Amino acid sequence: MVGARRWWPGFVVLSAIWGASFALIKVAVTAGVPPVWVALWRSLLGAATLWAILVLRRERVPRERVVWGHSAVVAVLLNTVPFTLFSFGETKVSSVLAGVLNATTPLFTLLFAAATVAEERRPGARRLSGLALGFAGVLTVLGVWRGIGSGELAGGLACLGSACCYGAGFAYLRHFLSGRPHSVTALSAAQITCAAAELAVVAPLGAGAPHWPGAGAAAALLVLGAAGTGFAYVLNLGLVRAAGTAVASAVTYVTPVWSMVLGAALLAEPVGWNAVVGGVAVIAAVVLTRPARAKAPAESRTEAPEKAGAEAAHG
Repeated sequence: MVGARRWWPGFVVLSAIWGASFALIKVAVTAGVPPVWVALWRSLLGAATLWAILVLRRERVPRERVVWGHSAVVAVLLNTVPFTLFSFGETKVSSVLAGVLNATTPLFTLLFAAATVAEERRPGARRLSGLALGFAGVLTVLGVWRGIGSGELAGGLACLGSACCYGAGFAYLRHFLSGRPHSVTALSAAQITCAAAELAVVAPLGAGAPHWPGAGAAAALLVLGAAGTGFAYVLNLGLVRAAGTAVASAVTYVTPVWSMVLGAALLAEPVGWNAVVGGVAVIAAVVLTRPARAKAPAESRTEAPEKAGAEAAHG
């Protein structure tokens, strides 16, 4: 009980930050910020926050070319493309639906792990049933029985495409970066810096020069970048160390709840029964597809880099 009292405040704050990211994206795109610029601003602000933390902690910055090369690839899969796709998706669908669809990330991670990791190639009946349930949950969230407009379909597919990128990114991260000796903050700073550099090239070419979106949207981008794409990494590391990876990964289950509550309360977005039922089905599917035996907190040091990259998927 004492241990739980130590980590649960961080758990709640972290899940709220990542759950709020979908509402913050919605505020920005509604104000007319192009999706690729939303992705760039959150990456720039997130990178600045992480570098500031590195300086304050006097942690070593990765200098190996191979680390930066892999970080650039991970940035494409976990930040550059999915940040842009989620922002585009939210021009077509509500932040509520985006948050629920983001919860499919662990299912895509399992699919990519099964294709690339030898010990994951036979997921078993339990995990396969979880994948089937997750697929049914997605169809329920989208409300396919009533027909889907072209705009809503494009937005939903963009959000699912983001989750698919996350799945591929986690598999790559696990294979090439998770065993590196660098701290989570250092690897995260390298990754987000690469994403900012990539988007700095793409954004002006794809969407022209930036413009002032108004105080509300600017504040949303500031919080989205500094907190959701920067400070949240540090919170996540503290949670991994205090409670282990099993507890930290459970943030995935709570994030859609926050996205629903905040989307309804702050943006007056409707929360249909299908979003709730489909969201529950997706979360249940994630539970089924998790390994039967959770890893102990003592392993958190070796898993920390992998966990850090994975949590970039929340929004």
